[in-house]
Amino acid sequence: MPQSTLHELLANRDWLLADGATGTNYFAMGLQSGDAPELWNVSHSERVASLHRSFIDAGADIILTNSFGGSSYRLKLHQAQDRVAELNLAAASIARNEADQADRPVIVAGSLGPTGEILQPVGTLDSGAAEDAFAVQALALAEGGVDVIWLETMSSKEELQAAGAGAKRAELPVVATMTFDSNGSTMMGFSPQELVELYRETVPRLAAYGANCGVGAADLIGAMIAIRNSSDPEDILVAKSNCGIPEFTDGKIQYSGTPDLMADYARLARDVGARIIGGCCGTTSEHLAAMRKALDDYRPRSTPELDDVVDRLGPVTAGTRACCAGHPLGSGRLDRPKRSRRRAR
Repeated sequence: MPQSTLHELLANRDWLLADGATGTNYFAMGLQSGDAPELWNVSHSERVASLHRSFIDAGADIILTNSFGGSSYRLKLHQAQDRVAELNLAAASIARNEADQADRPVIVAGSLGPTGEILQPVGTLDSGAAEDAFAVQALALAEGGVDVIWLETMSSKEELQAAGAGAKRAELPVVATMTFDSNGSTMMGFSPQELVELYRETVPRLAAYGANCGVGAADLIGAMIAIRNSSDPEDILVAKSNCGIPEFTDGKIQYSGTPDLMADYARLARDVGARIIGGCCGTTSEHLAAMRKALDDYRPRSTPELDDVVDRLGPVTAGTRACCAGHPLGSGRLDRPKRSRRRAR
């Protein structure tokens, strides 16, 4: 595989800044709860473009396409399962156009989120069918000009493997992140340490891997400490945290993280070895600008103790403490299926 823009930038930079939230920012722009953001790639393309533009202006080196829920399984909920190629191609084209207008190199990452189904043997979805669905997305995103395929918010080994296999058909580098919850593992019982093991088993290897979304910034840094303690020094790690803790206020979900908190999170992410750092749910361009300022000229320190993280970012769950100690509360396969949620991102 030829050298990619991602590899080229990482060869010359110690870190890259990824973008922030998609869905939660779209809500502020008029998206209604329950609507599919991916439909905006056609119906409100300028709004999609303006969010990409705001992240680039804030300093993002990587922008993710508006295609998180762009699989046939997700789009079926909106009677749009026959529009997978159209909507993903549009998502990539919009992001590519904005990246190409920037005054510096900006990587376009094609976002693939979970199908919302549970794969066999716990659930009913066949891994081959899931792989095919992810491949349709990945190929359309590649046609639209993305530089890398970005698997995010994954919770099971089986779905991550299916997504990876589908993504590889696009013949682009693949990045993967999983979401670790209050048990210190994913909702399907997969731990940060097991993610490192899976990375080592994957051929060809992922271009980068790590954690996104989750409970909040402190818990995500806790998951990253667990990953760092199990990974090799040369591994490219990704941290993409929610903007604090979601709170239901005045009839809507708001995130507690301030720009100052997210700036401190970004510095801690560098301290734990992350080279790609961004925000997830609730993260606006204002937060991202503060993160960029915090990272510019920052010299990483040694990996912090979890109590130091708590002092700076707030409390962590018992599951995160157990995870950092090497025995996450939720590790091991679940006995019954749980449906994954659509993440606002």
